[in-house]
Formats: sequence, structure tokens, C-alpha cells
Amino acid sequence: MRLDVTHETRYDYVPAVEIAQHMAYLQPLNTSGQELHLHTLDISPAPAQIRQAQDVYGNTRSFFSLQTPHTQLRVQSHSVVQTTLRPLPVSSISWEQTREMFRYQSGAHFNAATEFAYPSPYIPRDPEFAAYARASFAPGTGLLAAAQNLMQRIYADFTYESQSTQINTPALEALTQRKGVCQDFAHIMIACLRAMGLPARYVSGYLLTRPAPGSVKLRGSDASHAWVSVYIPDFPQDQRWCDLDPTNNRYGWHSPGEDYVTLATGRDFADVSPIRGVIHGGASHTLAVGVTVEQLK
Repeated sequence: MRLDVTHETRYDYVPAVEIAQHMAYLQPLNTSGQELHLHTLDISPAPAQIRQAQDVYGNTRSFFSLQTPHTQLRVQSHSVVQTTLRPLPVSSISWEQTREMFRYQSGAHFNAATEFAYPSPYIPRDPEFAAYARASFAPGTGLLAAAQNLMQRIYADFTYESQSTQINTPALEALTQRKGVCQDFAHIMIACLRAMGLPARYVSGYLLTRPAPGSVKLRGSDASHAWVSVYIPDFPQDQRWCDLDPTNNRYGWHSPGEDYVTLATGRDFADVSPIRGVIHGGASHTLAVGVTVEQLK
């Protein structure tokens, strides 16, 4: 599937921002299931400098600085990607076998996935996550089957409700109130998997949405999306992550479907926030975000 993505972010400041430095994670990844054909980043006012680099997880990030006073910042990312749905490999490893692989053993070979088994800024360790997860992890259950069951339970037990949480809402609070948005569902699922001793990471991206029958899709009406990857040790070498979307109850190898676009992966939202930065001035601001995902012929 060939997908066109436009992501526009606008900040309006009062009073003006004097100088600013920002970091953006807005360039989709190249993966075995996704090929990036085009990416442009339009920034206004024009930055004094801009440069790109890869972070420790292989994501492309763009750093830019603004050295003149401004009352508005507009960042528009435009990307075209080709996605491919790949058959899910067979997995026979149990969740207990996987957990044992990530227990500390002196002199053992280091597995980079280990970092995703530990708590992170937005995903703490708490017994409540283990208590919720345990129903999906009966003894001897296959890892993939257990992860799918956990995803399905979150999809069934939680209510998707816009404005019910904020970016910094703790995952434990979202677990308690049983509602939230895709970011909350991803954080909760990752926390549950890690509570069982399993590596899981946060995925940011987009999902192609289709209008209701008889209505016209409005440009800018989509939103960024988030889901989960769990490490499956007996998947093919260097491709051992399976993506699961608890918001929509979908899963797949490399992505939950060909209508998904993967931007970046990290320990949690803090690692892959679309735009973050430091400003001098601009005591108050308003934020407007518009995302459009369209299928190209």
C-alpha cells in the first residue's frame, strides 16, 4: 500500500519566543515491511541551522534552532511510504522461556532487547500491571499467544476516550480508570509485558482512517498513533519484533497492517515525542496539530 502522510504542527506564542532549540521525530523508518520514498520537513520561520542524525534506537531525528524572535512556529512533515504486509512467522517459544533469557546471568551474551525489559520514564514497575497481565500468562502459554491475549483484553476492557488523559498521565492512572487514548493503551500493555519479565517497546506512527459511508474525509482530521512491539526470540534473526495495537486489536510482523506507517521506536513516548524542545520566552502558547493519511494510487 502506498501512503501519503502530512503532519502539521503549529505553536502560537504570547509573548514572542526569543530563541529556541527543537528536536523532531517525524521521518518514517525504513524497515523490512516499509520503504520510505519521500520525506520533506518545512519549518517556519526558517531555522538558523538544521541537521539530522540517528539515535541509539535507529530512528532519524532532526535538530533545528531558531535564533530570531517569533510568535508562531509551524512544522510540516510530508512523507510517502510503501508498506507491505508480511506473513507472521511461526513461534513456539513460551513466555517463561523468554523471561528466563532476560534474567541476569554473569558472563551471558548481551541482547540489545534487554533494555526494553526495564522501567522507563513513562512506564514504571508496579505490581498492579503484573496483576492485570497475569490472566494472559498461564504456565506454558506461548509468548505470542499470551501477548495477543493481553492485547485483546485491553481492547475489550478499556474505553477509548479523547481528552480523558494528558501526555503526562501516568500509565498506572490510566490502568485504574480503564480509559484513555492510544498512547495510554500502549504504555499499559508495555508495562504489563515488562512486569512479566518480557522486552516490549513503544512504536509511534500513523494509521490510515476511512470516513464513514456517505461522508467525505477531511484533511487534517487524522491523528498520530501509537502501538507496541514485543520481542519474539524465535522469529528470524534481526527481525524479532511483533507489533500489536491494543487500541484496534490488530497485530502483525513489522506492523499491525499495511495501513500503518511506523515513525519511530523507543522505550516509551518520551523517547519519540514528535516535537520537543527548549524555548526562551513565550510564557503561554497554544498548540494545533493536523494529520492527513491518504492512500495513493
